[in-house]
Amino acid sequence: MPKDKSRYDFNKLQKRLRRQTGQAIADFNMIEDGDRVMVCLSGGKDSYTMLEILRSLQQSAPVSFELFAVNLDQKQPGFPEHILPDYLNSIDMPHHIIERDTYSVVKRVIPEGKTTCGLCSRLRRGTLYGYAEEHGFTKIALGHHRDDMIETLFLNMFYAGKMKSMPPKLLSDDGKNMVIRPLAYCKEADIADYAEAKDFPIIPCNLCGSQPKLQRQEIKAMLRDWDKQFPGRIETIFSALQSVAPSQLADRALFDFEGLQLNRGEMDRSAQKRWSDDQATFSTPPSLQHPDFDFQMP
Repeated sequence: MPKDKSRYDFNKLQKRLRRQTGQAIADFNMIEDGDRVMVCLSGGKDSYTMLEILRSLQQSAPVSFELFAVNLDQKQPGFPEHILPDYLNSIDMPHHIIERDTYSVVKRVIPEGKTTCGLCSRLRRGTLYGYAEEHGFTKIALGHHRDDMIETLFLNMFYAGKMKSMPPKLLSDDGKNMVIRPLAYCKEADIADYAEAKDFPIIPCNLCGSQPKLQRQEIKAMLRDWDKQFPGRIETIFSALQSVAPSQLADRALFDFEGLQLNRGEMDRSAQKRWSDDQATFSTPPSLQHPDFDFQMP
């Protein structure tokens, strides 16, 4: 491929990611003036892309905000500890590496062969929440994208019996932390292409990413097949996440079905009167006013 063509495609891709990220931030009021945003880096393509796009948007944003990168070193065996600090130093990005041996906890608690994702994510979330609160960060930015949100919707429907996903913006249960997902409108394929073009130093996750038969991988494969057979279906599903009609579902906590009442106003009463008058006028049609049509019993 000619270099000028490759550069043109990359610029289009970068502009699209910037536009979609900026739109998500605006739609959900993710970042406000004076915010201190803690950008969580895992070393994967999504978080690298999020940091890069946020840094780019920061230069032209209508509000002033701080970006600070944080990585949680979970002490996985063979984890290349130098990669993230070296990269962040090379781009002059303020950062901190939190060291917590959650790997040993997960391996001790979860039986061999069982999925570790649930416990791992809870431990990671608790550590990041605590650090954000302690250091006064007003927003915690995570790198989840559109495909993650759709996959989570089906995971909850198929395996948990709940209709919920990952919201673009979330207040923690204790009200002390605000989570944002700036890549909520971005496709995973675009992020993968961008990360490859930027040649980010990707760090593979050997704790969860290598587990076979993960439910999320099964959902991902299902959606991939759907996308091949029915182009546009993924976009339609994501649109459905933004157009929920509680009155058309069956959750009594979201909609007061028991309290539904008829609400016939003045116009309805007038219509009822006209209907009654019409019934009185035409109750015995003239064509039937004949002795031969007397159906009364003798």
